[in-house]
Amino acid sequence: MTPFGARVRQLRDAKAIPLKDMAADLHVSAAYLSALEHGHRGRPAPGLVMQVAGYFGLIWDEAEELKRLAELSHPRVTIDTAGLAPDRTELANRLAEGIKDLPDEVVVGMLALMRR
Repeated sequence: MTPFGARVRQLRDAKAIPLKDMAADLHVSAAYLSALEHGHRGRPAPGLVMQVAGYFGLIWDEAEELKRLAELSHPRVTIDTAGLAPDRTELANRLAEGIKDLPDEVVVGMLALMRR
C-alpha cells in the first residue's frame, strides 16, 4: 500500500464509503481505485488527487498533505546515483535489496531522519 492509498483508505473507512461507490462518484473504475490504494498503480494524476480532496471535503492543509502523499506514492522508485560518491550508490543498492526486511522501528527512524 502507498502513503496515498493508505490515506484514501482511512478517509473511506472513516465515512464508511464502499470502494465501488467512491469509484463511481469519481468516475473511475473500482479496479483502478483499488489498485491505487494497494500500490499497484503509479502516482495518481493531480486532477484525481484534487477530486479525492473535494470528495472528502478536505480543507487546504489536508488537501496539500494529500498531494504530498500522492507525490511520495510511486510504487517503483528509481534512484539515479550517477556521478555521486560510491558510498551513496552502495546505500541506494543496499536499501533496494533490504528494505522489505527492515524492522518497522528502523523504517520509522529513517523516515524521521530524512524528514528533517
